[in-house]
Amino acid sequence: MKATMLLAIFLFAETWSGYLVDARCYASQERNVNPFDGNFNTNHNRGYEIRVCRPSTKTKSFVVVNSDGSSFELDPSGNAKAAALIQRAPKEPDIAVTVTGEKHKEGVTADSITLAR
Repeated sequence: MKATMLLAIFLFAETWSGYLVDARCYASQERNVNPFDGNFNTNHNRGYEIRVCRPSTKTKSFVVVNSDGSSFELDPSGNAKAAALIQRAPKEPDIAVTVTGEKHKEGVTADSITLAR
């Protein structure tokens, strides 16, 4: 029974790489745009947002930002795993991670989160 469940998890699991950021900060940065700017993507500095929104040990909700600019929120168990990872992450301007899990409409149910370096 347990082997069947593990096999099912691996069959449906996907893997993403990106940067771990504070969800509230990142949402605020994404909303901070000039409404009259017709060329949003040219003037948008996602690298800056990733550095500014580096999570701290007090962060409770996380987002993973992919290299193509897309992002996804983690579920509560993924947030707990990310918080544990932050405790031992190196003090760098950004935190590159690899997330394995299942994508849903609301976000991702993370099975594992590891440092990508």
